[in-house]
Amino acid sequence: MSAVIPADAVRVPGSRTLRFEGEDHGSEVSFFLVTNDPGQGPDLHRHPYTETWSVLEGEATIRLGDDTVVAREGDSAVVQADTWHGFTNTGSDVLRIMCIHASPRMVQEDRMPSAPPTEE
Repeated sequence: MSAVIPADAVRVPGSRTLRFEGEDHGSEVSFFLVTNDPGQGPDLHRHPYTETWSVLEGEATIRLGDDTVVAREGDSAVVQADTWHGFTNTGSDVLRIMCIHASPRMVQEDRMPSAPPTEE
């Protein structure tokens, strides 16, 4: 299957974020293309596969288990499967980040707010 998928076809309703589920389009990978304002970002969560980020614009502070790293435009980071992670736009401008899921279907477990993060 070869086709251009319009951004509006995969846009999260009411958001600037694009959510591409590979399985729906004949691809073995999925991704989020996130556009966040300063201070925004997802809560801690994990996946049963690796996730790779590429910062297209701005600055992200990324939590990878017990570690925290800062990634800026052009930088990439990888989190291993089953590791609690999340990121926040810690820059002063918009963050645009590609979040690549090594799976044709996204599978995500959100950390319960009262539960401490653990590394498995």
